[in-house]
Parts: sequence; structure tokens; C-alpha cells
Amino acid sequence: MSKLTKAFRGVKKEMSMVHFPNKKEMAKFSIATFSFIILFMIFFTGVDFIIAGLKVLFH
Repeated sequence: MSKLTKAFRGVKKEMSMVHFPNKKEMAKFSIATFSFIILFMIFFTGVDFIIAGLKVLFH
């Protein structure tokens, strides 16, 4: 039982050191995430169209 108690104390200690983002940071991180998603979406759509065009051209 002491191992379980020690484990919970360790978890409590680690959770006290965790930094949770505030509203401003959360908005900044969300904008960055959605920007990268849109950027990668455009990139992979372009690559897909190029590959499809090459496939039609050489087939």
C-alpha cells in the first residue's frame, strides 16, 4: 500500500509543476495549429493534382 501512496504523491508533485496555457496562449497555439493544417492541406492537394496530371499525361 505504501508504493501506491508514494506513486500518488509523485503524481501530485508532478502535476503541481505542469503549466497549463492561459486563454491568450491557447488562442495563439490554436491559430498556429490551424495555419499548419491549412498549409499542409494546400501542399498535399497540389502534390496530388500534379501526380494525377502526370498519371493522365503518361498513361
